[in-house]
Amino acid sequence: MNHPVTKKPPSRRAGRPRSFDRDTALAQAMRTFWKHGYEGASIPNLTRAMGITPQSLYAAFGSKAKLYREALEHYSIGVGAYAARALTEEADVFAALARVLRESAESFTEKMSPRGCMISLEMLTCSPEGEALAVHARELRRAAVARLQARLEKATHEKQLPSGVNAGTLARLVYAAVQGMASQARDGAGRQELLGMGEMALQSFQSLVSLPPPRRDSKSNARAR
Repeated sequence: MNHPVTKKPPSRRAGRPRSFDRDTALAQAMRTFWKHGYEGASIPNLTRAMGITPQSLYAAFGSKAKLYREALEHYSIGVGAYAARALTEEADVFAALARVLRESAESFTEKMSPRGCMISLEMLTCSPEGEALAVHARELRRAAVARLQARLEKATHEKQLPSGVNAGTLARLVYAAVQGMASQARDGAGRQELLGMGEMALQSFQSLVSLPPPRRDSKSNARAR
């Protein structure tokens, strides 16, 4: 005797399906962290900007800390990627640095975005609970300095810079200029003011690498002894 075959009803996933676009929500979280910082951005701030519930935030991103790490990455490969592009695309090292400084001024004063830089000013001080994220932010800044140093070393190899230039020190000096511009933008400096800072910084870098190091004469050496 043949028994009728009964079809099982399709299985359903536990919980409700996600009703928001993850990338859009991440972009809004990035802007919130960028404006308020990690510790200043509360869960209510984030969920309101992202248009989701706290339960959805934790289900999609795991935790506030994990969301912050993703937001930093989203910034790095999106809004903040202009510097890496300039260093790669410009053949002349000073054209590359000029572009980094110019586009920094433009990015830091973009009307539709929070002012300043999300990475260069982020987590400089924090509570003990945020130390792991502060270390992560420092690693991102060190990576930016390392990219600058690699580009300057390449320029030295290509004879665009004198062989005696300390690429590591100059890279930190350039990054300090960018950080200073970001800080000034947070304090209300306008685009033209930042562009002026960038131009003056570039002139300073050019002067530093074109001047020979100071020499001490024999009398100075004798007095030093």
